[in-house]
Amino acid sequence: MFNKNLKLVIAGLIIAYAIYQFIEGNIGNGIFLILLSLIFVFLYFRNEIILLAFLRMRKQDLAGTEKWLSKIKNPKSALTTKQQGYYNYLHGIIYSQTNLTQAEKYFRKALKLGLTMDYDVAMAKLSLAGISMQKRRKREATTLLNEAKKLDKNNMLTEQIRMMQQQMKKI
Repeated sequence: MFNKNLKLVIAGLIIAYAIYQFIEGNIGNGIFLILLSLIFVFLYFRNEIILLAFLRMRKQDLAGTEKWLSKIKNPKSALTTKQQGYYNYLHGIIYSQTNLTQAEKYFRKALKLGLTMDYDVAMAKLSLAGISMQKRRKREATTLLNEAKKLDKNNMLTEQIRMMQQQMKKI
């Protein structure tokens, strides 16, 4: 894994060499190098370790997800702000199975740093509502549930929200 700024430097150097190849008349080499530099630009915006961790998460392999996330030694220098949000979001999902206090900390940090997709924000708020409900903070849980309901535009979380509202009536 490269530092986020090093990825841009490598992409710039490859583009410079591609321009040199164009000047020399090697058009095919230049086009190939431009395409190669686009990989580094893509990896600047979408971190490769985060992508691999999400693939592990899709297979419900929390241990594998945590293993991939542990490869990121210093998230502040290696990741952009949104990527740091997803880094904390994934940690929150992992710790929601074992340590609710730690999971709450990670979800709050993920929301503070920002998540790109509304579904992810809704899922983080829904998870925070569940944690708040288990800690007997009904007002905060209700607020978070309402925010999650507003963000869930595709109605993918309606069943979970409805279930949580039923459980909230028992508190």
